[in-house]
Amino acid sequence: MKEKLTVSDSKKLFHEQFPYVIPGLYKRIVDEMLVELNLLNHQNEFVQDDLFCYGLTETFKELIKGYKPEKHIEILFESLCNSSNFEPSKIREISKKTVGLFKEKSLKEISNLLKEKTTSNLYSSRILNIGIYLIIVNATDFNKIKDSEKNKAIFDIIDTLNLSVNKAEKDISIYKSSIKKMQQAKELIEETKIQNKKKEKK
Repeated sequence: MKEKLTVSDSKKLFHEQFPYVIPGLYKRIVDEMLVELNLLNHQNEFVQDDLFCYGLTETFKELIKGYKPEKHIEILFESLCNSSNFEPSKIREISKKTVGLFKEKSLKEISNLLKEKTTSNLYSSRILNIGIYLIIVNATDFNKIKDSEKNKAIFDIIDTLNLSVNKAEKDISIYKSSIKKMQQAKELIEETKIQNKKKEKK
């Protein structure tokens, strides 16, 4: 049984393993993920299942897009996991298998697979909810549904898994908002760079 680490312990371990400056744009995201992983590690009901592993790798990948230098991304992920008693190689391996399992599947097939693969006492977490959301939106026929019916399709499946639809709705909404804000911030940084170059040329 691994010892339970405090958030402070996890942060200390993280900075020992990742002794690099994190660009301002990504600091909050890294900090939030670190705190979340630490808290999950303290929950007795929590299980590191396929959906959690997929949710963690995919959430990290999406939120860290554009991170420079690129060679630090892998070390960053490993440091986040290691500092909260999670095994990065095991998480990546399980996530890869999960990607293969749900790839090229329709909504109906995904719904049936999710029901088969999950237990009735699935531990609800933000990472798990986003993992399920990303699996659903990657269904082969998801984009053929009217925009007005997409949310219903997502939350109907989440409901069948005995997960809180209200919590999932909130988690997914925050995730989508974070992606949008990151994109806007990156565009603003690029725009500022262009403006500064123009000023230098004058």
